[in-house]
Amino acid sequence: MNHVYDFFECDIRPKTLLVLLPGAYDTPQDYIDQNFVKEVRSRNIHADIQIVDAHLGYYTNEQIVKRLEEEVIAPAKSKGYEKIWLVGISLGGYGSLLYSMKNPTELEGMFLMAPYMGVKEVHMDVQSQDGLKTWVNNNEVTADVNLWHWLKGYAMPSTEMPKLLLGYGDSDRFAQPNGLLAAVLPKAHGMIIPGGHDWKTWHQLWTQFLDASSLPRFDQSQSNCKIQ
Repeated sequence: MNHVYDFFECDIRPKTLLVLLPGAYDTPQDYIDQNFVKEVRSRNIHADIQIVDAHLGYYTNEQIVKRLEEEVIAPAKSKGYEKIWLVGISLGGYGSLLYSMKNPTELEGMFLMAPYMGVKEVHMDVQSQDGLKTWVNNNEVTADVNLWHWLKGYAMPSTEMPKLLLGYGDSDRFAQPNGLLAAVLPKAHGMIIPGGHDWKTWHQLWTQFLDASSLPRFDQSQSNCKIQ
């Protein structure tokens, strides 16, 4: 698994790491070309960035969770990062959910933009039963059924779940399953804006997330730093 890094150049090392997972046919360079890294740096956010080249093959071979565990999260913790965010677009959002389902206490949080959420049959079944709060699975248990069963925890106040923020365009092709999840999240954790399944929409969601987030900001007066 290849990685692209962007470090906050300063004598005070960040304790926060943003791990970005691309969509099925996107690459780390797309995040750079679409100014996702630039938006972080322009806000003086005190975090390092790691963009993971997690292509479709890691999902079809069911290797994405293991590879994230062994090649991303464990090394990051060994390097001293204390707060790790997974940021995923489309299929990258799906990978973020799969990782967090297996490792619910390892992350500071997730920010997912228009995540793919598994095969249509499962989320249509959830919708037919009026949403996650009332959904009961009566079908064969599959990996996607297990994911939605875990997501049901967000509809149960007594269940401790990882912090999850969700954004998508109202015309996105995944708006229906995304809406089922948004319905059980705190209102402030769901962002629905005009737009489709495209970089223009995701860029707008990204800037909104960065502006509203509690990610640490660095006061340049504290140190002599070079901020890209």
